[in-house]
Amino acid sequence: MIFFEFVRRAIIQGIPLLFGSSGEILTEKSGHLNLGIPGIMYVSAMSGFIGAFFYETGTDNFNGTVAVLIALGGSILGALFMGLIYCFLTVTLRANQNVTGLALTTFGVGFGNFFGGSLIRFAKSEVASVTISKTSLAFSKRLNLENTPAWFRDTIGTMFLSYSFLAYLAVIIAIIMAFVLRKTRIGLHLRAVGENPATADAAGIHVNRYKYIATCLGSVIAGFGGLYYIMDYASGVWSNNGFGDRGWLAIALVIFAIWRPTFAIAGSFLFGGLYICHFYIHKLDAIFPWIKVTMATQELIKMTPYVVTVIILILISMRRKKETQPPAHLGLPYFREER
Repeated sequence: MIFFEFVRRAIIQGIPLLFGSSGEILTEKSGHLNLGIPGIMYVSAMSGFIGAFFYETGTDNFNGTVAVLIALGGSILGALFMGLIYCFLTVTLRANQNVTGLALTTFGVGFGNFFGGSLIRFAKSEVASVTISKTSLAFSKRLNLENTPAWFRDTIGTMFLSYSFLAYLAVIIAIIMAFVLRKTRIGLHLRAVGENPATADAAGIHVNRYKYIATCLGSVIAGFGGLYYIMDYASGVWSNNGFGDRGWLAIALVIFAIWRPTFAIAGSFLFGGLYICHFYIHKLDAIFPWIKVTMATQELIKMTPYVVTVIILILISMRRKKETQPPAHLGLPYFREER
């Protein structure tokens, strides 16, 4: 059925957004606004792609588990490198967070496109892309539902059991993060750092340590979104500038989720559906003959995720309730000497 397939594609489309928004939520809870998420996703994806590419093309005894581990390791190292750069500039040197984040995004996109172009030339590809199909198949393995009833496979199986391990990992990370932030001492300390670092410092909390750990871990989580997009959604195909605006949508989703990881799960799938609904809108002609879907209508529908973000931002600004507001010290440098 079209409905179940639409839901499945919406979830697949939303997984990179969920990784990105979860990582950004963790970072912003420490009081830092990281606009470098799009660049981090590029660097992380390319770092994992490079490792998997040379393993896949350089061995005759390909092992899917090894390929996945190499790609994950490269992805983590690339994202961690970007997170450390951001932390050093904004936490240690107290540079402007907005400018630093935008610089990282510019650097990350350039990094991905440069090495992507280099791999395309190295592989002597006739098209402007390079593919690692074996590693992609290892990443995109799904549960075998062939022995299940057709009705189960086409409904529940399609909607909930037809994804790769990274998709389930994204949901698990968001749930664990919500628990840690709300129910543990570590989460309480992190939220205190984001709300009032001077008070947290006076209480004996190591402010800079929490900022470093939260930002670096958030970068790694966001980086998984880039790796998922390349290895699963794009079937192992790297093409320059192929990510589109997903990194920015992930940042916008943080506002939509009002800084709650569990809300980000539903929000990411909703945004994923809004992102692809223009592909399905023309099918309304068959269901409702009196509806005429034009090209202009489809282009307007593409604006939906951004319009929803603007509306949510306006509503949050109007309500001014504490539970819907960002951390009080978000985007502000902390000077311990002024405490």
